[in-house]
Amino acid sequence: MSGEFHDPELDEVEMRLRTERPVPRPAFRGALLRRLMEESERRPAAVRLIVAAYASAGGALMAIAAAGVAGVGPFSP
Repeated sequence: MSGEFHDPELDEVEMRLRTERPVPRPAFRGALLRRLMEESERRPAAVRLIVAAYASAGGALMAIAAAGVAGVGPFSP
């Protein structure tokens, strides 16, 4: 491991965590995968809407800040 911190004393702990970690039941994993796949089909439209809303709000806030710096608007000095 070049450039990384490595403690040989923790190797045993690492192996124990890897081998003894709980794993969800196959039925749960399958249901979760199906649900995520269904949602991923609808997600792009929702993401575009959220991005547009945030961009619009950010643009409006920048315009208000610019107006305030210019000496006009609700937040002018």
